[in-house]
Amino acid sequence: MAAKILIIEDEAVIRRELKILLENAMYEAVALAEFQHIMLQVREQSPDLILLDINLPECSGFDLCTQIREETDVPVIFLTSRTDSMDELNGILRGGDDYITKPYQAPVLLARIGAVLKRTGGGQKKQTDVTKFVCSGVELDVAGCMLTCQDKQAELTKAEMKILYQLFRHPGEYISRMDLIEYLWENKIFIDDNTLSVHVARIREKLKAIGVEELIVTKRGIGYRV
Repeated sequence: MAAKILIIEDEAVIRRELKILLENAMYEAVALAEFQHIMLQVREQSPDLILLDINLPECSGFDLCTQIREETDVPVIFLTSRTDSMDELNGILRGGDDYITKPYQAPVLLARIGAVLKRTGGGQKKQTDVTKFVCSGVELDVAGCMLTCQDKQAELTKAEMKILYQLFRHPGEYISRMDLIEYLWENKIFIDDNTLSVHVARIREKLKAIGVEELIVTKRGIGYRV
């Protein structure tokens, strides 16, 4: 399974951008929306890495990092608009593994997340496991971009795999078209809504070729589910 990253950021727009960015990079991303009992949520989520803002509504990110270090060695990357060198030093002294200032560049952020995970061993077991999901007798092999049912297989394009990855991760739940478009292409403004329909139609054709019909359910105005 993918490494799990916990986002502790109070600005909703940045929180959503980070979640989409991380999921596009095949991480499991969880973003906190409530900041009164953060340590309880850290324990419940048991992440492989934490992205931590400093200016939080209920506490300082520095103090929170100290609390985290008292309980766990999970990697912490400060992601903040505070650019003072003393803040960066304070973050490292409090136990932070890296310090990145906003506005961040997505490729740089992902590279530094990967470097910290590699250096600390965070999510090592999850990253080395082959990511496979099974739903209604159909296996999705994310690493191999492959669908399998009994002895029949169908190869998937990257976009097709990412659509099914989202659906197989949430069986029985409808995923909206808008969420899928944002997950696949990040900026929905530049994507024709029909593009998603074309990809889903091709997935259905591949499922039919391996003997599977009606796995993907469409609900008008809601989205898709398996």
